[in-house]
Amino acid sequence: MITFLLSIVALICGYLIYGRFIEKIFGIDPARPTPATTKTDGVDFVPMKWSKIFLIQFLNIAGLGPIFGAIAGAVWGPVAFVWIVFGAVFAGAVHDFMSGMMSLRMNGLSIHAIVGKYMGKGVQQFMSLFTVAMMILVGAVFIMGPAKILSGLTSGFMGVTAWASIIFIYYILATMLPIDKLIGRIYPFFGFAMLFMAVGIGGAMIYYGLPIPELVPANFTNMNANPGKFPIFPMLFVTIACGAISGFHSTQSPLMARCMTSEKYGRRVFYGAMITEGLVALIWAAVGMSFFGGVHELNNVMEAQKGNAAWIVNEISHTLLGRFGAVLAMLGVVAAPITSGDTAFRSARIIIADFFHFDQKSIKNRLILTSPLFIIGFFLTQVDFSIIWRYMAWSNQTLAVIVLWAITIYLATEQKLYWVTLIPAVFMSAVVSAYILVAPEGFGIDIFYGQVTGVCFSGILLTWFWIWRNSVAVQTE
Repeated sequence: MITFLLSIVALICGYLIYGRFIEKIFGIDPARPTPATTKTDGVDFVPMKWSKIFLIQFLNIAGLGPIFGAIAGAVWGPVAFVWIVFGAVFAGAVHDFMSGMMSLRMNGLSIHAIVGKYMGKGVQQFMSLFTVAMMILVGAVFIMGPAKILSGLTSGFMGVTAWASIIFIYYILATMLPIDKLIGRIYPFFGFAMLFMAVGIGGAMIYYGLPIPELVPANFTNMNANPGKFPIFPMLFVTIACGAISGFHSTQSPLMARCMTSEKYGRRVFYGAMITEGLVALIWAAVGMSFFGGVHELNNVMEAQKGNAAWIVNEISHTLLGRFGAVLAMLGVVAAPITSGDTAFRSARIIIADFFHFDQKSIKNRLILTSPLFIIGFFLTQVDFSIIWRYMAWSNQTLAVIVLWAITIYLATEQKLYWVTLIPAVFMSAVVSAYILVAPEGFGIDIFYGQVTGVCFSGILLTWFWIWRNSVAVQTE
């Protein structure tokens, strides 16, 4: 319990101290006009209150990751707490804040355009395709995930197909309608469900005194049931993405940058939403490690349920909160992916529109871009959920790597302290490259050689950055 409570304190202190430090590095200008006021179009550029923007941003980024990912990551033991805290404070929140503020400063540019500006047109074109593909993957995952959960709550009344159809229709409306007409109105209800879920589960866990493992030397190890096949590096750092660092967030931050009325709200919205998501991940990781009696028992349950985190969430919610509380908690679990899936498709539409300079004021133009996205998304829902999830997880962290390098180049170009993103960029480069080499869905090579190759690849990228930085320094002298 002490480790868990100290982790919560560390996240809050991270927001108050390191978040302010990052804000100072960027150099906010509260008097600077924002795209919400200079480019208002009533569709995507819509001025909103910062509190509503924060809620939308939090729900956008808090998909199944900080719940399912945290439970899946809990099988490694208390080391998951370390990754969530350090990842959220020093990597994820910095990544979200910088990508959001850069978009705010650059007239609401989407992330692919920001990356292209600092890494070249070729990278921008790749990012456009890569990001749209990932958004469709995310949307497909966040259709079937909540549909399966809802079908469990309405067993014998509505099945997975019926719920998937309803969610699909909602996604189409949320993607096409102005952001303040549906998303801006329905999110407060979803937000209540999400907050109840987190506070309810966390409070019940403390009230019942569940045995949350402490980060003592004996537990500071790989507690996975198969440590040889699933080493902490790189597996844990991809399994727990949302709640620590997630490239998907950088696609969502520009959506809110288009609605913000002042740069002074950036830390509250972007950095704060990521820290809040980290708190959600901490709660689910902790309850995952403690509810069944310990990490060893969680490993056994995960194996028996074939990795079905939805079953574990349902079991925990019903036991700790009772039937009524469990329904509200499960609605929170459902709200998280739905409110990420709708904006994933919306982001894909905006990226394509920006790429082709296709005006989006007309609903006809929005329909033209939206239709193909949902056709592809529908076909992806027919693929095995676990396969889509694994590829989405890796592509998500790969996107984070690209964005971190772009932010690092931006900071170096502006002669600002670039170390704050260079260090996480180097680390995550090693993670994603090692993961795709050793993972079963990747090349499946020997773990040791994959880890060494990943570190070496990261070193090559660091060398490239130093060469580039020195050449720029010489040119400016």
